[in-house]
Amino acid sequence: MFRQVHEPGRLGLSDFTEMDSLSITVAGLALDHRLYHFRLACSGFEHAHVILGGESYVALAEGLQNAIWALGGAPREHRSDSLSAAFRNLDADARKDLTTRYDALCAHYGMQPTRNNRGVAHENGSIESPHAHLKSAVRDALLLRGSHDFDNLGSYRRFIDEIVGRINARNGKRIELERALLQPLPVQRTCDYEETRVYVTTTCGFVLRKVFYTVPSRLIGHHLRVRLYDDRLELFLGGTALMTLQRGRAGPNGKHGHVINYRHVIHALRRKPMALLNLVYRDQIFPREAYRLTFDRLLEQLAQRQACRTMVELLGLAHEHNCEAQLAQALQQCLDHGQLPDLDALCSRFEAKRTNSMPEVNVQLAPLSDYEALLDTVTEVTA
Repeated sequence: MFRQVHEPGRLGLSDFTEMDSLSITVAGLALDHRLYHFRLACSGFEHAHVILGGESYVALAEGLQNAIWALGGAPREHRSDSLSAAFRNLDADARKDLTTRYDALCAHYGMQPTRNNRGVAHENGSIESPHAHLKSAVRDALLLRGSHDFDNLGSYRRFIDEIVGRINARNGKRIELERALLQPLPVQRTCDYEETRVYVTTTCGFVLRKVFYTVPSRLIGHHLRVRLYDDRLELFLGGTALMTLQRGRAGPNGKHGHVINYRHVIHALRRKPMALLNLVYRDQIFPREAYRLTFDRLLEQLAQRQACRTMVELLGLAHEHNCEAQLAQALQQCLDHGQLPDLDALCSRFEAKRTNSMPEVNVQLAPLSDYEALLDTVTEVTA
């Protein structure tokens, strides 16, 4: 291995690094993720982006463009490690398509795409070695923080951004010198998503890459256009943006995943409450843990038909009165006291809250004579 002299503004490098060893959790659940890592070889500018899936073109395109726009310019050459994980299990046509899209991405920013030889990591040494330094910085920050758990994904991403920001601050002078030698950015970003079309079936949803997603029942029978990002799906009906869904992942051994919003199916489920008993995505339909535990308690102490009907009505109550969090607290109190929820009492409680929370609006109408005065003023000015 031979150390190299790096010309300012020439080389930027991208790679992905696993984060499993840090045991990050979000809301108590283990976060299966990795980091997309970009670095300028000369000045040491760095950018990191949390990736929830594997190495893919979508993850590379989103992370690379975020880095370039944060930097304010593009290097003349971009190097990756051949993205072996992104190419794995792809046929020849899919590999050619992925290469074409990657070349087009680099061409959009005027960068020459290059790759190191497969399996020769030290050829990417300007990014491989900083991987370890970045993970060490994250590990130290977690120790100072006192916890590896984050309230949500957004807070964890801000945590990573703060660490990378401190690294860039130490190299601030060199980064400013190299920034002046970078290529100017184009007018806008290029696409960092994959687009496909799906059909909404009578199940109030669609299947995409072995994951079932629910949508409102009004979309049954429609073909939707889907923009597939690393962490989300954006749905369009024609040219109209409809909604954004969290992206799901298929389970191990090819098991189908589910991204469920109970609000999308609760009206149909009310007509057939017994469907809840053996529903394929039953565990995913409960918006909070208290709802799932309540259903388990109902099944233990009531007949199946009554338990399903009660649980469906509780979900309907949460939807209609927009009291999902407050109802979850009430259900948790019942669980703590070993009691079953009183559906009638809960309905009365939250209906009363909704009635009392409605504001009184007093509308004072202006007398018509005021408008006549305005007309008289306009007439005088015209004269």
